[in-house]
Amino acid sequence: MDPLMAGSKKLSKAQYELLASFRSALRHFQRFSEDAARASGLTPQQHQALLAVKGFPGRDRVTVGELAGRLQIAHHSAVGLINRLVIEKLVVRETSAEDRRRVFISLAKRGEQVLAALSSAHREQLRRIGPEIGALLDRLGSQEE
Repeated sequence: MDPLMAGSKKLSKAQYELLASFRSALRHFQRFSEDAARASGLTPQQHQALLAVKGFPGRDRVTVGELAGRLQIAHHSAVGLINRLVIEKLVVRETSAEDRRRVFISLAKRGEQVLAALSSAHREQLRRIGPEIGALLDRLGSQEE
């Protein structure tokens, strides 16, 4: 049996409208983010990679595998992405002294600067649209099934 269909209940027209509105709001933010990344000279995936490194819990560097996991991409795809980020002087690659098989990725000075500008723009956009998304989430959570 399809796990998506297990326990599914018929939704009302209003529930579909609410889900569509929520999805639309998320897509608007995603589009904003993609456009902001491109305006900064990055691909959206490069921006996501920089943010994943800087925002990793508890430390300022990640392994290649951790970055791949955060971005939900294959290890070899992460390696290619990292190679391009190194060429652009956005990240630094460092081999672990304890285990030469482990490679750590951290932001280079240029990566820090680009990410700071993008993150500031994203925070401002979230301040503008946050109330709408919050209200939609509240309504989604409070609707009876």
